[in-house]
Amino acid sequence: MSLRAELLARIAANGPLSVAEYMQECLLHPRFGYYTTREPFGSAGDFVTAPEISQMFGELVGLCLAQAWADQGRPAAFTLAEAGPGRGTLMADILRAAGQLPGFREAANVVLIEASDRLRNEQRRTLEGIQLTFVNTCAELPDAPLFFVANEFFDALPIRQFQRDQTHWRERQIGEADGDLCFGLGPLSPQPALAGRLDDTVSGDLVEYCPAAAPAVDATGRRIAEYGGAGLIIDYGDWRSLGDTLQALKSRSPVDPLASPGEADLTAHVDFEALSAAAPCACTRVTPQGIFLERLGITARAQALASRLSGAALEQHIAAHRRLTHPQEMGNLFKVLGLFPHAGTPPPGLEV
Repeated sequence: MSLRAELLARIAANGPLSVAEYMQECLLHPRFGYYTTREPFGSAGDFVTAPEISQMFGELVGLCLAQAWADQGRPAAFTLAEAGPGRGTLMADILRAAGQLPGFREAANVVLIEASDRLRNEQRRTLEGIQLTFVNTCAELPDAPLFFVANEFFDALPIRQFQRDQTHWRERQIGEADGDLCFGLGPLSPQPALAGRLDDTVSGDLVEYCPAAAPAVDATGRRIAEYGGAGLIIDYGDWRSLGDTLQALKSRSPVDPLASPGEADLTAHVDFEALSAAAPCACTRVTPQGIFLERLGITARAQALASRLSGAALEQHIAAHRRLTHPQEMGNLFKVLGLFPHAGTPPPGLEV
């Protein structure tokens, strides 16, 4: 049986699925899920994340967290955590760069928030020799000072979609038509979580809501507020959700989200306003990734690395710097939100 057939049978038995239920099955189904059966990252995968583009990204993130650790008095034991660590490339770069600060590596308890057993094995290989702790959710993080990063994590969390109909909402759902999957709308219903969106939408507008986002931010932010630390949430999106941003990538090309269940990566733009509202600690302004990296000194780092390169390697290096920072590439599409203790100092590169 394929995932498509399994989903159609489930719909026939129980009725339409929410977009969140569909995303959950497509991404994490134990037999057919995208993340459980495929290699999504790097040159062999369907997308390339910033750490895979250049080591500069992870190095600067690592130095940012290390400086935040130093600014808070260098706590002798802390959690260094990453949500959705992919192949472990970002954490490897963070540890290499942050390890230049004496005492950081020795004090760090490295925790990876990863639900996929297959990806956990990849991470163990990349981070061989490093003591790792794995947890399934942010709620399982230790109660200790927390220095946290989530790069392209929140965009893969399942979303629900709602279309406004006068003063109520109809949930966008996935059902069956002519033997195949199709989108439709559920019945009119009040949605308390969207009460504030009646002020900035009109009938027919579609908004997205990520039920899993607030608990994740609350769990990390509570530890930062209570024990100290800092967090960096880096993802594509904007301050407020409006419109259909669900997208699917297969073989590095956009496809219909319903066309290949379990065979394509499904993501949606991140609503940074919702993340900020859910945080029980202080938050920075949402800052474009390019500006964040420039403030941390990426151009100087790029020039230093370029001095040792030539030919095709130099051209690739220049292209990587542009891709990470240029407004027409990842520089403006991706945003950074910083978390830090109340009455504390924002992480380097960010401001309130």
